[in-house]
Amino acid sequence: MPWTLCTSGSAITKAGANVSTTITNYGTQKTAMDKFSDEAEGYIVQQTHIDWRADYSNLAADIQNALSNVCSSLVAIQFITYDMSGYTRLGEAVTMLNIHDQVARDGVVFLKDFKKATIRSAD
Repeated sequence: MPWTLCTSGSAITKAGANVSTTITNYGTQKTAMDKFSDEAEGYIVQQTHIDWRADYSNLAADIQNALSNVCSSLVAIQFITYDMSGYTRLGEAVTMLNIHDQVARDGVVFLKDFKKATIRSAD
């Protein structure tokens, strides 16, 4: 089921102002967008060996935010690579791809090592 770990809006925003509206128009591209979401969520599950979707609503808000950050970056990468012609120059798109790749990599490393007990209050 797509869009459990992030929203399409967060992925579109991360893809930037020059992302192709051809791919981000949910009315005409629902199937492609949903597939990108499913693939990103599947990648997170595969890398971390945890099905985060199964009990998502019971996760701490900060963990939900971390999952959203990783997932929306993975989907944004797909949106950017779908059509880079709208970006002001290729370097702009590549920079965005590199940033989102690093966000996803760092986030997956954290999620792989996540133990519920490692999150504690600041008191």
